[in-house]
Amino acid sequence: MATLVLNSDAQPLSFLPLSTISWQEAITNLVLDKVVVLEWYEDWVVRSANWQTRVPAVIMQKQYQKKKNVMRFSKYNVFLRDEYTCQYCGAGVTRKTATLDHVLPLSHGGKNAWENCVCACQRCNLAKGNNKQIVPAVKPYKPTMYQLVDKRKKMNFEIQHPSWIEYLR
Repeated sequence: MATLVLNSDAQPLSFLPLSTISWQEAITNLVLDKVVVLEWYEDWVVRSANWQTRVPAVIMQKQYQKKKNVMRFSKYNVFLRDEYTCQYCGAGVTRKTATLDHVLPLSHGGKNAWENCVCACQRCNLAKGNNKQIVPAVKPYKPTMYQLVDKRKKMNFEIQHPSWIEYLR
C-alpha cells in the first residue's frame, strides 16, 4: 500500500507519475516532522517495541516544493500526449502494445524529440519502417505540463484509499 503525498498547497506533488511513497517512508517523514497527516488507513497499525501508529493514507508536506514547468521527453509522456492512440490509423493502444515512431527516421537524420515522435500501433510502425513519406494524422508537438496533466487526469488512477479521490480532482 502507498501513501499519497501532497504539496503544502494540498495539491499532489506530481500527476506524472502520481506522487506516492511507501508507507514506511511516510512514517519516517511523520517521525521527522516533515509532514502533516490528513487521512489515515482505518484498520492498519504498525508497532515497534515501544511505539505504535496508524499508517497514513494522505500526507501533506510542511515545506512547499516548487513544481517543474518543463516536461521531459519520454516514451510514456509521448504516449500520454497522444492519448494512447496510433497517430497513423487511430487505433487505441495500451502501454504494452504502444510503440514510439519517429516521423523522420533516425537513419534519415531524425531526432528523439517531441516534434519528431508519435505513438503508433505495432502494425503501423512496422508498415512505415524507414519510409519518411508517411506522415501522422496529427503533427507532433511539445506539450506543456498543464496539457499532459489534464490528459493524465482523464485516465484512471490506482486509488488505494477512498480519500485520494478528493485530492485527485
